[in-house]
Amino acid sequence: MQVVTIEVPELGNRCHLVHDGARALVVDPPRDLAPLERAAEEAGVDIAAVADTHVHSDYLSGAALLARRHRVPYLLSAEERVEIDRLPVQGGDVVPVGALEVQVLDTPGHTLHHQSYVVRHGDLDRPALFSGGSLLHGTVGRTDLVDPLLARLLGRAQWQSAQHQAVLPSATSLHPTHGFGSLCSATSAAPDEDAGTVGHERRTNAALTTPRDEYVEALVEGFGPVPSYYRHLARLNRKAPDVRATTTPVADVDEVAERARRGEWVLDVRPRAAYAEAHLPGSVGIELGDSFATWAGWVTPWGADLTLVADRHQDLELALHDLAQIGIGVGRVHLLGAAADWPAAATVRRVGWREYASSPHDLVLDVRHAHEHAAGHLPEARHVPLPELWREAARLPAGRIWLYCRSGFRATVAAGLLARFGREVVVVDDDWSRAESAGLGIDRAA
Repeated sequence: MQVVTIEVPELGNRCHLVHDGARALVVDPPRDLAPLERAAEEAGVDIAAVADTHVHSDYLSGAALLARRHRVPYLLSAEERVEIDRLPVQGGDVVPVGALEVQVLDTPGHTLHHQSYVVRHGDLDRPALFSGGSLLHGTVGRTDLVDPLLARLLGRAQWQSAQHQAVLPSATSLHPTHGFGSLCSATSAAPDEDAGTVGHERRTNAALTTPRDEYVEALVEGFGPVPSYYRHLARLNRKAPDVRATTTPVADVDEVAERARRGEWVLDVRPRAAYAEAHLPGSVGIELGDSFATWAGWVTPWGADLTLVADRHQDLELALHDLAQIGIGVGRVHLLGAAADWPAAATVRRVGWREYASSPHDLVLDVRHAHEHAAGHLPEARHVPLPELWREAARLPAGRIWLYCRSGFRATVAAGLLARFGREVVVVDDDWSRAESAGLGIDRAA
């Protein structure tokens, strides 16, 4: 038995191809199937079955499409109410995939009907556990995504599911979907725990070393905010998502500039330094990278008519790809030329911490998450997390606004949002870890 792991960094997830040398099971595939099919081809195996551990809230599943394309079964909990052809499975079922035996475990917690898959081939003491959003490396999947009111109920179920999985042989290899940057994870995975086993988790995972009620209270207290688009994706995944590739119209610079002027959503995916130097007035800069889609989906309204601009064709293609992974389409794109050819251009002032320290400040905003702010912040800073900024912007007092975050990425996004309200902004485009060495005082939670 061999496991091929496919990284999906734009989602903070992984998916898996497990095979016997000839036939393979795919677990939790995203919308983009090309890397999986390429991995199967490179391994010289046929895809013989596809499984989702749960109905996903953070990305569009490609499982049903992959199963249809290869004319193979799609495994999903029999308890899930979906409008998709699937092989309904429940705890205790064993599904043969070539020479592999795939045992289904009911592991509720991350969702009501979450399942994990234990795959065996020959050596019964060394199975592989595909745990989705249940038992993760060093943590578990968060339990508040179905409904925040169910977080403790599902937290108790998640704790019990972890115990259920912990009885597997110590050498069982652990292959979760979440925990690599996904906000579906309760906490971040430690780097040295990425290639874990059930035995390692039994010794180190708090879900397996802490009494249930104590663990659940700590779990639910630690949840961070949930991206706004998550509430739409489970609904889409209960149907057969439309994952067909489409052609996005190209708009000229005058049309894009006019759309930005009217307050429509124009997203500039260039590096934030280039955005700060010159951008179309009214556009919002969200630098292309692993977290691009998360923040683009979080700060724009669901269903908004989006326009993307970049200065490289490949960046437009990658941005379209990453947004499609979370079910967001784009109305038009534009490849920017020289700023001299634009109808108008705007700039954003960028400073480092040392320049900030020597400057007077009207209003300072910390746009990081609550747990980051609590861990340490500037005494003069007002805390408005980036996801809440659009709602709070009209209530901010007058004056120039100085923005900071952990690196400058979110502060630059915030600058574009506030400029749409006519505010003058300055971005601290510097790493938070250097603030104290620049002579700034830091308030820390007791």
